[in-house]
Amino acid sequence: MASRVPSTQHRIMAWVSFTLIVATIALLGHLYLYRRLFRPVLPHGSARRAAGIALATLALSLLSRRPLRVLGSDIAQAQAIVAYTWLAVALWLLLATVLKDLTALVMAPFRGRKPVSKNHEPPTAQAARQVSGPDLSRRAMLARGVHHGLHVGALLGGSTAAAYGAFRAFAPAEISEVEVRLPRLSRSLDGMTLVHLSDIHVGPFIDAAFLDVLVERANAQRPDAVVITGDLVDGSVATLGPAVARLSRLRSRFGTYFVTGNHEYYSGHRAWCGFLEQLGITVLRNRSVRLGDGGAALNLAGVDDWSAGRRFPGSGYDLQTALAGRDPDRATVLLAHQPVNFEVAVDRGVGLQLSGHTHGGQVFPMTMLVQMRYPFCRGLYHHRDSHIYVSRGCGFWGPPSRIGSPPEIAALHLTV
Repeated sequence: MASRVPSTQHRIMAWVSFTLIVATIALLGHLYLYRRLFRPVLPHGSARRAAGIALATLALSLLSRRPLRVLGSDIAQAQAIVAYTWLAVALWLLLATVLKDLTALVMAPFRGRKPVSKNHEPPTAQAARQVSGPDLSRRAMLARGVHHGLHVGALLGGSTAAAYGAFRAFAPAEISEVEVRLPRLSRSLDGMTLVHLSDIHVGPFIDAAFLDVLVERANAQRPDAVVITGDLVDGSVATLGPAVARLSRLRSRFGTYFVTGNHEYYSGHRAWCGFLEQLGITVLRNRSVRLGDGGAALNLAGVDDWSAGRRFPGSGYDLQTALAGRDPDRATVLLAHQPVNFEVAVDRGVGLQLSGHTHGGQVFPMTMLVQMRYPFCRGLYHHRDSHIYVSRGCGFWGPPSRIGSPPEIAALHLTV
C-alpha cells in the first residue's frame, strides 16, 4: 500500500516544531556551558562578556544553516564547517561538564563534614578553634583547588575527546572482513567478495582527497563487485560532482552498484542518479540485475530509501517491484539503505541484505540510543537462513566525530 504524502501545511508545522525544540535545546545547552564551565574559571568583566558573546554566536551558528543557504553554496559550506565543528566540541564539553557537576555533587557532603570532638568541648570552644586562621585558610585553599581542578579537568577532558573524535572521523576506514553463508549461492561463486560502502556523506568535510583514499582501500580488497548503499552526498551535483567523480576509479569484476539513501533526496536524487550513471555506476531503483553468467550468477536487487515515499511523491521503497523478474533459484542480495523490513525481505527469498543509515551510532553515547532505535544497528545479524549486514559507514554526518563506532569498509566473502 502506498504511503500517504504529508501536506505542505503539515510539513511546515512539523519543521517549525522541530526547529523550536532544537533551538531551545541549543540555547539551554550553551547557557549551561557558560554558567557551569566558563564563567566560574574566568575573571570578572570583559573575559566573561567575551565568553558569553562567543557562546551565543556559536549557538546561533547551529540554528542558521538553512537561512544562510540563500547566500550561496560557498557561504553555506563555510558556515556548516564552523557550526558542525563547534557542535562536536560542544557535545563533549557538555558531557564533561555534567560529569564534573555530578562529581562535585557526590563530593559535597565530604567537603562539608566537620571533625568530631573527642574531649566534648563546649560548642563555643569548638567553633572558636575551627575558625582559626591557618586551618581555615588551608581548607579554603583546598576547596578552591578542588573546584578549579574539576573545571579545568572538564575543559581538558571535553576538548581531548573532541580532538580524538575528529581524528577518528577523518582516519582511513577500517576493513571489516566478514564471511557470510548465502542460501542458493552457486558453488562456482563460492568466495565471491562484495565490497560494501555506505554513508560516505561527501559534503563540507568529506572531499576528493578522502574519496581517493577510500577508493584505494576498496580496490585493494580485489572485489567482485562494489555496492554503495546510499547517503553518498550532502549537496548538489554542481558543487560535489568533481569530488564524487573519483568513484569512477573503483575497480571490480562485475562493476559498482548504488541505491539511494535519504540524503540523496535532500540533495536532488534524480540529478545524482543520472550523474552516477554517467560515471558507469549502475543505479538500482526498485529493480534487480544479474551478476555473472548462466548458472554462475546471483540476483542483485536494490530499493529506494525507505522514508523517501513519505516526502517525495512517486518515489520510495518498493520491494515487490525490485524483486520482480528475478530467478528464484539463484541467490539474492538486496541493497537497502535503511536496515528495516528485513524479515519481509527474507520471506520474499532474499538471502542477504546490505544496509547502512545508522552509522553504528557514530558517537558515544548516541551509539546506545541508535541501538535502541534500530534492532539491526551495526554488523552481521541473521534471521532463519538469511543475513543482514549493517555498515557503520565510511564517513560521518553532522559533527566531525567518531567515538565508539569507527568508520568501515566491509568486505563480505560469500560462501555456499
